Parts: sequence; structure tokens; C-alpha cells
Amino acid sequence: MLKEFKEFAMKGNLVDIAVGFVMGAAFKEVVTSFTGGIVSPLIGLIFQSDFKDLKYVITEGVTNAEGVVEGEVSVLWGAFLTHVIDFIIVAFVMFLIVKAVNKMKKKEAPAPEPPKGPTQEELLIEIRDLLKK
Repeated sequence: MLKEFKEFAMKGNLVDIAVGFVMGAAFKEVVTSFTGGIVSPLIGLIFQSDFKDLKYVITEGVTNAEGVVEGEVSVLWGAFLTHVIDFIIVAFVMFLIVKAVNKMKKKEAPAPEPPKGPTQEELLIEIRDLLKK
């Protein structure tokens, strides 16, 4: 059983998927940092606030003695939009990577042309003619 598992784990596709998963997770952190540190502040300049903290308050909450708002119901659209931007960036870069890898792969050799000779119909006609004799 251990031998079968080792064979399964060492298959090329599984190792490729694992490497891609780890690289994707690391890349996601880079994109999140880029969005949170560069994109969000630039967009936040338009709204004059931190972009990630933008929200639509449905019900006002009460501020307690520690300054924490309790009971507020709000739609956190700034955080949602930040995550959507993260996703779009990651998806676009992954698209570019897949496109580049596909371009770098060897072009498959075209299938060899069938041998030039009589077609099947011509052979059948010839056989028919031979049988008539």
C-alpha cells in the first residue's frame, strides 16, 4: 500500500498541482499586499477614506464605553470590492502564465499524410472488375 501511495504521489501531474498550489497561495499574498497597500489607498483618495473600510450602514449601532460599535448592521462593500480586485488580478496573471506555458510547449508534429495511392472506392471498383472476369 505504501508503494502504491508513493507511485501515486510522485506522478508528474500531482507534483505539478502541488507546486502550483503553493505558488498560487504565495502569489495571492503578493496581490493582497499590492491591492491593500497601493490600489486601495489610491481609490481611497477618491472617497476621502480608507477604501477597505467603506460600508453602507443599514442600522446604526451604539458605541460602548470602550469605543467599540455594537449592534451596527452594515454592508462592507469596500472590503468586498478589494477582494474582487484581488481575484481579477490573480485570474489575469494566471491567464497570462497559462498562455505563456502553452506557447512554450512544443508544437505537436502534424499527423503524417496518408499514403498517396488509390482511394478505397477505386480499389473496390478494381476488385469488382476483377471478379467480373
